[in-house]
Amino acid sequence: MSAGILYLIPVPLGPTPPEASLPANVLATVRPLRHFVVEQAKTARAFLKAVGTDTVLQELQLEELNEHTKADVLDHLLTPLRAGHDVGLLSEAGCPAVADPGANLVALAQYEGIRVVPLIGPSSLLLALMASGLNGQRFAFQGYLPAKETERNKALKDLEAESRKRQQTQIFIETPYRNRALFDAILQNCQLTTRVTVATDLSLPSESVRTRSVQAWKKETPPEIERRPTVFLLLA
Repeated sequence: MSAGILYLIPVPLGPTPPEASLPANVLATVRPLRHFVVEQAKTARAFLKAVGTDTVLQELQLEELNEHTKADVLDHLLTPLRAGHDVGLLSEAGCPAVADPGANLVALAQYEGIRVVPLIGPSSLLLALMASGLNGQRFAFQGYLPAKETERNKALKDLEAESRKRQQTQIFIETPYRNRALFDAILQNCQLTTRVTVATDLSLPSESVRTRSVQAWKKETPPEIERRPTVFLLLA
């Protein structure tokens, strides 16, 4: 028996209907699936209900994979695929396996030769880069910066130096309730001429993408980013 296909299913970046950001062929691929690996079962069920699956929600097989999942559980999650069933991998928002624990499952599937199919959908990182006006030829995603102030300050200075050396856009994110602390740290540690983009609520009606030099940001009212999904970019 041949293995099933692991579909990487994007999810809207906020509370919008799936059809507002996902192509019809993606929704058509999701609806027949019966097996899913998800970050949180509750929010995954809400998404699948909105999509409208061919199988009633109570009969869908949902397995969780998040930061609390132990490494030895990954092998079990491939069981339906090995049995020939297609499986959908969902993140909480955006594209699975990018800054997401689902990457570990994808790596294992690739190792076993299981076909992995990425589906088209919103990526906050690429949307932010597209709208930033910064260098889209050379860029690097750094994930989360250190939470401790001294380590975060050093990381920002190092990223700025690397950006200047390579003319490379640096992209990073933060837990939403620490957004303002990170924004303040950027203004305190980066040079006045460094350009900084703050991209918030991407693809939502409240979306805001603003690029300013550090010097200009210091003269403006701080952006409203408290507890709102935000991507930060800088180019020295």
